[in-house]
Amino acid sequence: MSLCSHAHHNSLHGVHDHHNVEARLLEAEQICASAGARLTPLRKEVLELILNASSPMGAYDLLAKIKSSSDRPAAPPTVYRTLEFLLEKGLIHRLTSINAYIPCCHPREGHQAVFLICTQCQTVKEASAQGVIEELDQLAKSDQFNAHHSIIEISGICQQCSKPA
Repeated sequence: MSLCSHAHHNSLHGVHDHHNVEARLLEAEQICASAGARLTPLRKEVLELILNASSPMGAYDLLAKIKSSSDRPAAPPTVYRTLEFLLEKGLIHRLTSINAYIPCCHPREGHQAVFLICTQCQTVKEASAQGVIEELDQLAKSDQFNAHHSIIEISGICQQCSKPA
Protein backbone atom coordinates (compact mmCIF):
# COMPACT_ATOMS: atom_id res chain seq x y z
CA MET A 1 0.00 0.00 0.00
CA SER A 2 1.33 3.41 -0.96
CA LEU A 3 1.08 6.47 1.25
CA CYS A 4 -0.36 8.68 -1.45
CA SER A 5 -3.15 10.83 -0.06
CA HIS A 6 -5.16 10.47 -3.25
CA ALA A 7 -5.84 7.56 -5.58
CA HIS A 8 -4.10 7.98 -8.92
CA HIS A 9 -2.17 4.88 -9.85
CA ASN A 10 -3.35 4.98 -13.46
CA SER A 11 -4.07 8.69 -13.76
CA LEU A 12 -1.69 11.53 -14.50
CA HIS A 13 -0.42 13.22 -11.33
CA GLY A 14 2.38 15.51 -10.19
CA VAL A 15 5.34 13.69 -8.64
CA HIS A 16 5.86 16.45 -6.08
CA ASP A 17 2.20 16.56 -4.95
CA HIS A 18 2.86 14.39 -1.89
CA HIS A 19 3.37 16.31 1.31
CA ASN A 20 3.71 13.73 4.09
CA VAL A 21 7.50 13.41 3.87
CA GLU A 22 7.91 11.83 7.33
CA ALA A 23 5.44 9.06 6.48
CA ARG A 24 7.16 8.51 3.13
CA LEU A 25 10.55 8.21 4.89
CA LEU A 26 9.08 5.70 7.35
CA GLU A 27 7.64 3.73 4.42
CA ALA A 28 11.10 3.80 2.77
CA GLU A 29 12.70 2.41 5.95
CA GLN A 30 10.13 -0.41 5.98
CA ILE A 31 10.72 -1.19 2.30
CA CYS A 32 14.48 -1.33 2.88
CA ALA A 33 14.13 -3.47 6.01
CA SER A 34 11.86 -5.95 4.24
CA ALA A 35 14.52 -6.23 1.51
CA GLY A 36 17.25 -6.83 4.11
CA ALA A 37 18.81 -3.41 3.49
CA ARG A 38 19.29 -0.31 5.60
CA LEU A 39 18.23 3.27 4.96
CA THR A 40 21.45 4.83 6.27
CA PRO A 41 21.50 8.48 7.40
CA LEU A 42 22.94 9.60 4.04
CA ARG A 43 20.39 7.56 2.06
CA LYS A 44 17.61 9.01 4.19
CA GLU A 45 18.95 12.55 3.74
CA VAL A 46 19.17 12.21 -0.05
CA LEU A 47 15.67 10.72 -0.24
CA GLU A 48 14.33 13.49 1.99
CA LEU A 49 15.91 16.15 -0.25
CA ILE A 50 14.29 14.57 -3.31
CA LEU A 51 10.92 14.28 -1.54
CA ASN A 52 11.03 17.92 -0.42
CA ALA A 53 12.15 19.30 -3.79
CA SER A 54 9.65 21.13 -5.96
CA SER A 55 11.31 19.91 -9.17
CA PRO A 56 13.71 17.15 -10.29
CA MET A 57 17.14 17.26 -8.63
CA GLY A 58 20.47 16.48 -10.23
CA ALA A 59 23.24 14.66 -8.38
CA TYR A 60 25.36 17.78 -8.04
CA ASP A 61 22.38 19.76 -6.70
CA LEU A 62 22.01 17.06 -4.06
CA LEU A 63 25.73 17.13 -3.32
CA ALA A 64 25.66 20.91 -2.81
CA LYS A 65 22.66 20.66 -0.44
CA ILE A 66 24.32 17.88 1.57
CA LYS A 67 27.56 19.85 1.90
CA SER A 68 25.70 23.00 3.01
CA SER A 69 23.49 21.20 5.53
CA SER A 70 25.96 18.92 7.28
CA ASP A 71 29.54 18.62 8.46
CA ARG A 72 29.82 15.23 6.78
CA PRO A 73 31.98 15.31 3.66
CA ALA A 74 30.08 13.90 0.68
CA ALA A 75 31.86 13.14 -2.58
CA PRO A 76 30.17 12.62 -5.95
CA PRO A 77 30.78 8.82 -5.95
CA THR A 78 29.06 8.56 -2.55
CA VAL A 79 26.03 10.47 -3.80
CA TYR A 80 25.86 8.38 -6.98
CA ARG A 81 26.04 5.12 -4.95
CA THR A 82 23.26 6.45 -2.72
CA LEU A 83 21.11 7.32 -5.75
CA GLU A 84 21.74 3.84 -7.22
CA PHE A 85 20.55 2.27 -3.96
CA LEU A 86 17.39 4.39 -3.91
CA LEU A 87 16.75 3.51 -7.58
CA GLU A 88 17.26 -0.22 -6.92
CA LYS A 89 14.77 -0.11 -4.05
CA GLY A 90 12.22 1.69 -6.23
CA LEU A 91 12.11 4.78 -4.02
CA ILE A 92 13.03 7.25 -6.77
CA HIS A 93 13.04 7.50 -10.56
CA ARG A 94 15.81 8.82 -12.79
CA LEU A 95 14.76 11.06 -15.64
CA THR A 96 17.42 10.28 -18.22
CA SER A 97 16.59 13.14 -20.59
CA ILE A 98 17.44 15.74 -17.93
CA ASN A 99 19.72 13.57 -15.75
CA ALA A 100 17.73 14.26 -12.60
CA TYR A 101 15.85 12.37 -9.90
CA ILE A 102 12.27 12.49 -8.64
CA PRO A 103 10.41 10.61 -5.92
CA CYS A 104 8.53 7.45 -6.84
CA CYS A 105 4.85 7.85 -6.01
CA HIS A 106 4.23 4.10 -5.64
CA PRO A 107 7.45 2.60 -4.22
CA ARG A 108 5.95 -0.75 -3.21
CA GLU A 109 4.32 -1.45 -6.56
CA GLY A 110 7.30 -1.94 -8.89
CA HIS A 111 5.43 -0.15 -11.65
CA GLN A 112 6.69 1.36 -14.86
CA ALA A 113 5.71 4.93 -15.51
CA VAL A 114 5.52 7.49 -18.25
CA PHE A 115 6.71 11.01 -17.39
CA LEU A 116 5.60 14.33 -18.85
CA ILE A 117 8.38 16.88 -18.28
CA CYS A 118 7.78 20.61 -18.78
CA THR A 119 10.88 22.19 -20.27
CA GLN A 120 9.91 25.63 -18.92
CA CYS A 121 8.95 25.09 -15.26
CA GLN A 122 10.44 21.58 -14.79
CA THR A 123 7.13 20.22 -13.46
CA VAL A 124 6.99 16.45 -13.84
CA LYS A 125 3.80 14.42 -14.03
CA GLU A 126 3.66 10.64 -13.87
CA ALA A 127 1.17 8.00 -14.94
CA SER A 128 1.25 4.25 -15.25
CA ALA A 129 2.83 3.10 -18.50
CA GLN A 130 1.40 -0.43 -18.28
CA GLY A 131 -0.48 -0.37 -21.60
CA VAL A 132 2.38 1.32 -23.43
CA ILE A 133 4.95 -1.09 -21.97
CA GLU A 134 2.83 -4.08 -23.03
CA GLU A 135 2.77 -2.75 -26.60
CA LEU A 136 6.53 -2.14 -26.57
CA ASP A 137 7.12 -5.65 -25.19
CA GLN A 138 5.06 -7.10 -28.06
CA LEU A 139 7.11 -5.08 -30.54
CA ALA A 140 10.36 -6.31 -28.99
CA LYS A 141 9.15 -9.94 -28.96
CA SER A 142 8.19 -9.72 -32.64
CA ASP A 143 11.89 -9.19 -33.38
CA GLN A 144 13.01 -11.64 -30.64
CA PHE A 145 14.53 -8.69 -28.82
CA ASN A 146 14.92 -9.17 -25.07
CA ALA A 147 14.21 -5.77 -23.47
CA HIS A 148 15.71 -5.17 -20.03
CA HIS A 149 14.44 -1.72 -19.18
CA SER A 150 12.20 0.99 -20.61
CA ILE A 151 11.87 4.64 -19.62
CA ILE A 152 9.24 6.77 -21.30
CA GLU A 153 9.72 10.52 -21.03
CA ILE A 154 7.84 13.15 -22.97
CA SER A 155 9.26 16.68 -22.97
CA GLY A 156 7.11 19.68 -23.78
CA ILE A 157 5.21 22.60 -22.32
CA CYS A 158 2.71 22.00 -19.52
CA GLN A 159 -0.80 23.41 -19.36
CA GLN A 160 0.22 26.16 -16.89
CA CYS A 161 3.17 27.37 -18.99
CA SER A 162 1.19 27.32 -22.25
CA LYS A 163 -1.54 29.62 -20.91
CA PRO A 164 -1.35 33.16 -22.28
CA ALA A 165 -0.01 35.63 -19.72
